[in-house]
Amino acid sequence: MTQSIEGPVLEADDIVVDYHSHGQHKRALDHVSLGIEPGRSIGLIGESGSGKTTLARALLGLIPPASGTVRYQGKDLYAMGSHRRHRLLGRRASVVFQDPRSSLNPRLSVGTVIRDPLHVQRIGQRADQTRRVEELLEGVGLPAQLARRPVRSLSGGQLQRVALACALAVDPEVIIADEPTSALDVSVQAQILTLLQSIRQTRSLSLLVVSHDMRVIRLLADITAVMYNGRIVEVGPTSKVHESPEHPYTQALLAAAPRLHRKQAALET
Repeated sequence: MTQSIEGPVLEADDIVVDYHSHGQHKRALDHVSLGIEPGRSIGLIGESGSGKTTLARALLGLIPPASGTVRYQGKDLYAMGSHRRHRLLGRRASVVFQDPRSSLNPRLSVGTVIRDPLHVQRIGQRADQTRRVEELLEGVGLPAQLARRPVRSLSGGQLQRVALACALAVDPEVIIADEPTSALDVSVQAQILTLLQSIRQTRSLSLLVVSHDMRVIRLLADITAVMYNGRIVEVGPTSKVHESPEHPYTQALLAAAPRLHRKQAALET
């Protein structure tokens, strides 16, 4: 659960990330600052290549910035050793990936993949972990007996629920969801979005949702940050950004989604 702290629980402060490949240089993040407050949700939106996923990976301790600072509860993550950093974030921050079919091992049972974070973080004995797996499955709307099923036998919607259960296993303070519904059928997307919304509200989690889809951001995010060409060009309360966008790029994104309000209404009914 989120602790009572002052300031962001996880933040990037003026970070720069550069990629170098075959003699080519690309600035993926250009002096980006973003803080995730305790119990709040941020929607990070932009087109493919805008830097959204790079920022998420930097916040997760996976991509060291060339300059700037990434902090968890005020601690400089990249000033500590990689083992300590990954141990800390593995316990306090979880991630839900875009495609559960590629992020979950299809050869393992559902119970095994959900138990794995508990095993890695040495949380509980075997019997405790088994009970925790059952609680997590029921918490994401799946029957406890599904733990015995192989991952490969599940549908896309079931897989994403299992991925959410994995993310919740260590009782994290922050969840980063990277395009959490884009790999799902339209009929299943609304169910997963509603589940994410319910989980955040009941657990008081901090949430960063990375998406190119305005309806996802509008449903889940208190704050919207818009990325373009490696920079955050607009940030503010979600209702304000969506109803009165100031930056031309934000205006273009909204103009390119003329059915946003109709789709949003369908999701909320």
